[in-house]
Amino acid sequence: MQKILKKDIDSGASDIDIRKAIKHDIITRGLKTALATGNWGRDKNNDVIKTGVAQVLNRLTFMSSISHLRRLNTPIAKTGKLAKPRQLHNTHWGMICPAETPEGAACGLVKNLALMAFVSVGSTATQLISVLEDFGVEALSVVNQQSVGDGKCVKVFVNGRWVGTHHNADDLVNEIKCLRRSYEIPKEISIVRDISNKEVRFFTDSGRVQRPLFIVDEKNIVLRKHHITKLQSRSNDSMNFDDTLKNGLCEFLDVEEEETAMIAMHISDLKNKGKINAYTHCEIHPSMILGVCASIIPFPDHN
Repeated sequence: MQKILKKDIDSGASDIDIRKAIKHDIITRGLKTALATGNWGRDKNNDVIKTGVAQVLNRLTFMSSISHLRRLNTPIAKTGKLAKPRQLHNTHWGMICPAETPEGAACGLVKNLALMAFVSVGSTATQLISVLEDFGVEALSVVNQQSVGDGKCVKVFVNGRWVGTHHNADDLVNEIKCLRRSYEIPKEISIVRDISNKEVRFFTDSGRVQRPLFIVDEKNIVLRKHHITKLQSRSNDSMNFDDTLKNGLCEFLDVEEEETAMIAMHISDLKNKGKINAYTHCEIHPSMILGVCASIIPFPDHN
């Protein structure tokens, strides 16, 4: 037998085509099927694991197309009678539309992004960690354990990972905010100062819903009338929305950072005497809490 095989190999008689033995297009066919049907994967009983992965884009009207692209799906069975996942949460304010959701079984499980909200794309944490080291964050390898325990320094986290400690949290937070407001680090980076737990948390990951707000300084928004004129004009010295971020007029906040911010509802709230002088941000407009379809309802703030 060995002699025959050796003879065949030597003579080149064994011309079994490896391409016929292996299904080389198995991944391509799997992806094509998933995109055509919307079904993703099957279990041992040959039942579909996930449905609706691919959908036909709604082209009924322009608004319905935009709304469909900004839809969010909660991966929970629609048939269950769970109430909590369907209810509005305080952190949804300005991020998810309170009105735009289907009736019936999917109510509250299928949501829509608010008008100015967007989902973070994410950036590498390595760049931020090197910036933090430049601003005096001590790496864990050189940290004195005694100083961590005595409560004089704060723990610094990046995407939930403890990277080091710092002795002046206020300075660190202010410096990194200045870098973000001048576009020297990505606008999507979230900065959270947790005073009670003595922690400073930074987030650079993807999938965080964020929204823009006016920056407030000394009871006034930093944006002025001449900025608005430049935004409206089409001349060479005009501004766009990115310029407002680069000039520190607006910034993006996610729900974690919103917890540490004091946001005024109207610009007039900043002027009211007797109110606390602790506002850090101001809403661009209260109607921005609505989604694409809810925002075209006439008088939505009237019952």
